[in-house]
Amino acid sequence: MTSPTNNGSHDDPPARGTSKGGRVDGVKRVIDEVTTPGLVHPALIPGIGVEKTGRVFPMNWGVFIFAAVVAVGVITWAFAAPESISTVGGAALGWVSTNFGWLFSALAIVVILYMLVVGYGRSGGVRLGSDDEQPEFSTTSWIAMLFSAGIGIGLLFYGPYEPLLFFLDPPSGFDVAPESAAAMKTAMAQAMLHWGPIAWAFYALVGGAIAYSAYRRGRAPLISAIFEPIFGKRTAGPLGATIDVFAIIVTLFGTAISLGIGVLQIGRGFEVVTGIGPVGNTFLISAIAILAALFIISAVSGIKRGIRLLSNINMVLAGLLAVFVFIVGPTVFLLNFLPAAAVEFFDELGVMLSRSANDGEDAAAFMSSWTTYYWAWWVSWTPFVGMFIAKISRGRTLREFVTVVIIVPSAVCLTWFVIFG
Repeated sequence: MTSPTNNGSHDDPPARGTSKGGRVDGVKRVIDEVTTPGLVHPALIPGIGVEKTGRVFPMNWGVFIFAAVVAVGVITWAFAAPESISTVGGAALGWVSTNFGWLFSALAIVVILYMLVVGYGRSGGVRLGSDDEQPEFSTTSWIAMLFSAGIGIGLLFYGPYEPLLFFLDPPSGFDVAPESAAAMKTAMAQAMLHWGPIAWAFYALVGGAIAYSAYRRGRAPLISAIFEPIFGKRTAGPLGATIDVFAIIVTLFGTAISLGIGVLQIGRGFEVVTGIGPVGNTFLISAIAILAALFIISAVSGIKRGIRLLSNINMVLAGLLAVFVFIVGPTVFLLNFLPAAAVEFFDELGVMLSRSANDGEDAAAFMSSWTTYYWAWWVSWTPFVGMFIAKISRGRTLREFVTVVIIVPSAVCLTWFVIFG
């Protein structure tokens, strides 16, 4: 929500003076090289962090006020007429799924392939930062924060629910009988399509773009800044502000879904444990307020303290829960099923990705309710999660970034779904 003011332009004096012979000093020289690299391979461009460019980024009040007005308006609408906003939202989802479902499906395929090329191609050795910059966080803390930011409460809700639902009612395109051994495998494959590498590829695309733009090329750490190679300096004006407002609004809707799922789980858990019966809106609103307060406190305390600590605690607690269920449950069965589920995912990948609304009413309904909905959900989360991933991934190479951001969380998701699903 900021706009850049360049205090180090070509007309200004160098920030540190000049060296002998009248040449600009190191910082000014690197800025010039980075901002006008020409047709140079990314690995050959000297990296420079945004904080070393001499730029300052004051609050963009226009972006803030406009986004705040839209957010307050939507929240007011939801409280005043919940049925109306539900009807409009459902109609919008149906329209998007019908007319642009193909675009989301194509985008999912393109994004995962592109990120694999970026990570394991010639650019894999490019560092998200200066050439000699080291990662700020340990690999364990990095993975913990990725896991907490990218999945969160959704995995607890959909972990047991989604595979079970697909087991009882196999999606269109799978020639398996409900509640059969084959249906177990296809159910896990379908759940992994929604929660596995493709979902994380969306995060990696935006997170990697922001990290490269801000920590390698010295641009503003904003969604609009990653479009600078396309739109040039217009990203610092109204066009960039529009992009940032859109990113904020999209993030609002995406996080609202996850927060709603989390609060409903808390409410249901409270009902089961206490036996007091259905909880009302007062309880749910109070839970939202508490969660929001905890988020604000952790965010204000910074990534190095609050967020990293909470992420590590979250990973430990989730790990202990998974280990407990794994040990007291059908351990041998789960060990046998884990590799089978992984193989089934790749075996059925073509069937799942080729499914479209043209395959009949059942396929169209499934795509609208599940796959297209998921792709839209992940895309709505990319501005928020992508910016966070960029921050915690500084100093990593693109190969490390793609490997950890896409493959490691996908493996964790697969293990979680096998244990709980």
